[in-house]
Amino acid sequence: MSALQIDGLTITGQLTEDYKGVLTQEAVSFLASLVKEFKPRLDQLLQDRVTAQAKIDAGALPDFLPETKNIREGDWKILGIPTDLQDRRVEITGPVDRKMVINALNANVKMFMADFEDAQSPTWDGVVQGQINLRDANLGTISYTAPETGKQYHLKENPAMLIARVRGLHLPEKHILFDGQPIPGCLMDFALYFFHNYKTRSARGIGGVYYYLPKLQSYHEAAWWDDVCTFTEQHFGVTTGTIKATILIETLPAVFQMDEILHALKNHIVALNCGRWDYIFSYIKTLRKHADRVLPDRQVVTMNQPFLSAYSRLLIKTCHKRGALAMGGMAALIPAKNAEQNAEILKKVTADKELEASNGHDGTWVAHPGLADTAMEVFNRFIPAGKPNQLHVMREQDAPITANELLEPSQGNRTEAGMRTNIRVALQYIEAWISGNGCVPIYGLMEDAATAEISRTSIWQWIQHGKSLDNGQVVTQDLFRKMLAEEAQVVKSELGEARWNQGKFTKATEILDKITTDENLVDFLTLPGYEALA
Repeated sequence: MSALQIDGLTITGQLTEDYKGVLTQEAVSFLASLVKEFKPRLDQLLQDRVTAQAKIDAGALPDFLPETKNIREGDWKILGIPTDLQDRRVEITGPVDRKMVINALNANVKMFMADFEDAQSPTWDGVVQGQINLRDANLGTISYTAPETGKQYHLKENPAMLIARVRGLHLPEKHILFDGQPIPGCLMDFALYFFHNYKTRSARGIGGVYYYLPKLQSYHEAAWWDDVCTFTEQHFGVTTGTIKATILIETLPAVFQMDEILHALKNHIVALNCGRWDYIFSYIKTLRKHADRVLPDRQVVTMNQPFLSAYSRLLIKTCHKRGALAMGGMAALIPAKNAEQNAEILKKVTADKELEASNGHDGTWVAHPGLADTAMEVFNRFIPAGKPNQLHVMREQDAPITANELLEPSQGNRTEAGMRTNIRVALQYIEAWISGNGCVPIYGLMEDAATAEISRTSIWQWIQHGKSLDNGQVVTQDLFRKMLAEEAQVVKSELGEARWNQGKFTKATEILDKITTDENLVDFLTLPGYEALA
């Protein structure tokens, strides 16, 4: 199969007739213009991350920036929030495969975040078919027939509002090359989604094209995205602010720059989101060399931990001061078929959402339609009648939140059971991801890349600092490898020999071993995973 060349881009991925309908000459030409304009700066921004991390590894701690004090103390607000995005009390998230897109848009939620990132394994088919699915969803024509049952899926009247989450700045798209190098995956997702949907959405009376932008680490990266948005609006001759973004605050460096991120994107931003699972992962990764800040078992790192509570409250106060919405985090639990077990699950979800709503969040996330009613009931109780959100909650009663609070070490045990669970979760997730599935139900939780990252980086950090479990065992490479071999057999017995043999568990075990025992922490498991992906 010969590669297709368009305006300096080389497409090596398969091009079916359907795919050619997305990767048109005009769409790829626009993508090429973004890549040429913005890839060099992005390469530098990614290098800046390495430089910043080296300082923290050498003993520095993240802090608020003295050079941007005037922005934090200034009196300014974002451009505004379109009517479409004023009420976001419950959002559902999930990958961009066709059936899930329909089910998510039909759920009892206000918004659906269609995810090209943490919930999506970026196979070529997955990302291109995902664009087809979102194009059809915006047109209102999307449908699906299940091959095994013949069951048909269609959009209901007045489905949820669609928001697309693009890949993180660090993730490449290896099937499209520029100067022989993979292009940024985020620009592919952003460009194709805007190109194919801005006219459709305008014709349907939707105020703009809406995105979630993940894993930013600095306001410089926010400024890069702002320039991408401005370039796009000018290229197509649309009004400034047609593109609206929600930024996930899911890295530790970013929490110290929330005012600056809002300011850098003020014409295009509407909200910040507490991406708490990735935030926990980033806490581990950023403070990886700091032995006094090693986290305990993942299961006890809840929003009641001081560093997470401070993060949530600071995000709300910062957003509302600037006229932006403050979105809460993910309920990753999955409803159970057993009524008694399900009641317990819904009780946990209710408590989690009550904490967010009482803090002043304007909305929250669920990973499963079966949790939507519970989350909606909680936020309906807390948001005053006739109001779309809680922008009026200013948290004036709060004392200024300090860097020490945001970096507070967590209390709790490291247990053998917790370590073994981490191994089984990470192994099963990596196997699913390299098989093309980025969103996986495991032990009653909807796991995505963020939760798997916590699982493997926790063990890496325990090994690096020679931490002990509560039974006295010191966590070493040898102990990890012994447990990995044992837990692989547990997973094999749970799933059955046939599923194990059909899957990619041998490769997943190799990847998990390497990224957990490597002397240098691998930034994202999706990077070595991507090498194993078709």
